Amino acid sequence: MNIIIHSKNLDITPSIREYVEIKIGALDHLLQRFEAEGEIKTEIEIARTTKHHKSGNVFYAEANLRLPKKNLRAEHYDSDIRIAIDEIKNKLHNEIIKYKEIAINLRPVKEK
Repeated sequence: MNIIIHSKNLDITPSIREYVEIKIGALDHLLQRFEAEGEIKTEIEIARTTKHHKSGNVFYAEANLRLPKKNLRAEHYDSDIRIAIDEIKNKLHNEIIKYKEIAINLRPVKEK
């Protein structure tokens, strides 16, 4: 899986980059069967929504996962960037599971 990280109004520190790669990279085991059809590209955007807010949902994380014939998307606002990243990982995990169930149900049945 190819993970591309973008940021707005926020510096990507090495620790944040590593955190994103570990968390989103953990989904790779669910996508192995789709990688045979082509490389899977995941774009992550992390941002600070405004510079003047000190509390509340200041950080934003968004993920776009491109699978064959399907794009999966997750986003989350939170007061901590790591929690926002965890939430998009959880949302993507659920979306991948749903997509796999649909793909399995649509697969043609081989006769014996």
